[in-house]
Amino acid sequence: MSRFALGVNYWPASSAMRMWQRFDGAEIEEDFRRCARAGCDTVRIFLLWEDFQPQPSSVAEGTLTKLREVADRAARAGVGLIPTLFTGHMSGVNWYPAWALGGEPARRFRTLTGGSIVDRATRDWAEQPVLDAQALLAREAGRTLAGHPALRMWDLGNENSNCWVPRTREDGRRWLAAMADAIRAADPTTPITIGLHAEDLEEDRRIGPAEAAEVCDVLCMHGYPMNLRWARSKDDDRVLPFLASVTRWLGGKDVLFEEFGAPTNDMHDPDAARVADMLLEEADGARYTAQAIDGLAAAGCTGALLWCYADYARSIWREPPLDTAIHERHFGLWRADGAPKPVVAELVRRRQTQRSPVPTVAWIDLPRADFFDRPLANLVQLYEAYRTRP
Repeated sequence: MSRFALGVNYWPASSAMRMWQRFDGAEIEEDFRRCARAGCDTVRIFLLWEDFQPQPSSVAEGTLTKLREVADRAARAGVGLIPTLFTGHMSGVNWYPAWALGGEPARRFRTLTGGSIVDRATRDWAEQPVLDAQALLAREAGRTLAGHPALRMWDLGNENSNCWVPRTREDGRRWLAAMADAIRAADPTTPITIGLHAEDLEEDRRIGPAEAAEVCDVLCMHGYPMNLRWARSKDDDRVLPFLASVTRWLGGKDVLFEEFGAPTNDMHDPDAARVADMLLEEADGARYTAQAIDGLAAAGCTGALLWCYADYARSIWREPPLDTAIHERHFGLWRADGAPKPVVAELVRRRQTQRSPVPTVAWIDLPRADFFDRPLANLVQLYEAYRTRP
């Protein structure tokens, strides 16, 4: 049996998604050390697209230098990194460089460009100018970190279908192949994944586990019961190993559960009552997280990464996305001042967790080829079979 990877998704408490603009290397290293002391061996970071590629024909060398510094500090702290490209979607806002904006209005999520909210969606990522620009960023990021001792895996994006849904499945495959080829041209040995989420199973968004598996070494899944209408409760921890099992079944490759977590109640936040139905008490959040980790390990996942490192400082609550995504202020394992929540003790207890063999999926009685004919209905039906299996 191999060790079950345990880690966090990371933004600093003081700056959140403005980490690269308000860069503080010492703060980042101390955060990484805090994670390592709690038993976390993996940290997922995000290359905010606008910060790394303000122009389509070049990549910001100064930000690449910061990326290398983050990796150096991760190595000193004893944690491995998963850098996520083209971010893209993050905490309820889509972050794009101005050149990547298209002519259509923003739809479900707000668009943030140049520090301002704009009513425009992204261009089609399968169009050659965007495809070429993204391939450039992938190559330059790969060149920057190739061979670095902290580098564990490359991630081709965070819930990309919240930004862009390919017009055809072939467009999705072409995009995946172009990004994987670009990274491997600079870094041929580091594994590649992509941050799929539960909505990629609820709907056919044309890049699902099967398409991702064509270029990825490991598949990823994100899941939050509080956002799923078919979950039994906002802390239904059985949803997570179920989603991992379906992802593996559809894609045929190992699964890292890359995002899950629970926002907790903060009596000092005057806005918390507005999202009370999404929040757990800290003790309940710790129980949910412990049960989720145990379930994911038993399901044969390669590991699990918590969302997220820390609550965010009150000083940035009025900045998007925290101005309206109130629950995102309080997802942390640590409070904004560095004090641990009860969940940290559960991580410490599981720091030597071993990965279990992949269990059978005899409860799935559906041909893979039929799943996306009725994805949501099939997912609900399969969850019932999963919950009631012997």
